[in-house]
Amino acid sequence: MAATTDNDEEQTEERSEEQAEKPAPSRTPRPRGRGPIATAVSVFGELLITAGLVLGLFVVYSLWWTNVVADREANKQGDRVRDRWAGGPGELNTKDGIGFLHVPAMGGGEILVTKGTGAKELNHGVAGYYQDPIKSALPQDKEGNFTLAAHRDGHGAKFHKIDKIKKGDAIVFESRDKWYVYKVYSTLPETSKYNVNVLDPVPKESGAKKPGRYITLTTCTPVYTSNYRYVVWGELERIEKVDNKRTPPAELD
Repeated sequence: MAATTDNDEEQTEERSEEQAEKPAPSRTPRPRGRGPIATAVSVFGELLITAGLVLGLFVVYSLWWTNVVADREANKQGDRVRDRWAGGPGELNTKDGIGFLHVPAMGGGEILVTKGTGAKELNHGVAGYYQDPIKSALPQDKEGNFTLAAHRDGHGAKFHKIDKIKKGDAIVFESRDKWYVYKVYSTLPETSKYNVNVLDPVPKESGAKKPGRYITLTTCTPVYTSNYRYVVWGELERIEKVDNKRTPPAELD
């Protein structure tokens, strides 16, 4: 048997110490698969994000893009009306519109007025005069109520700022050969959408008591809803004849 030397014993002790100092190999825990509840929550979260994006795009479409499209169409129709007027005085033609509404308190320039108040008409970015439930009078009629409706948001939103109209403000309707200047005498910030009495030839809810030549503006309220109706009433103050330069009345200066 070979003899053990002191060097051999020292080397053996060093190896033992090195092995003792080495850390034991760590065991990496194996990842666990997601349970059914966690998976369902993750999927639901992704669906909510997708739904939010879709809703956001719909809002952009409803409140911005429909305005762009409607304004383009209204401008085209308005141009056709003015081109027809360029031929001089003539009989009333309701094909593309009967004239233009000007409401300084609302800003936004002129509003083409056409026949009908259904979505098919109003979605073109115009104001329409009622055919039902109570037929509107027209400005040239000797008496009656010229009743109009327009969208308050989306599709041109021509009556978006109707709440800016106050008692005493002017409403001007421009026809082919006349300016009809109305003065606001009453407003109704909220009423039922089924309240058709506001369209009566003599709108008694406005305080009117006798036949006259009235104008009524109606739209949805509150903004971005259609729960109620906002109403503005005016009465004809005077009529001015259109000159060759189509000089507007003082209220539009």
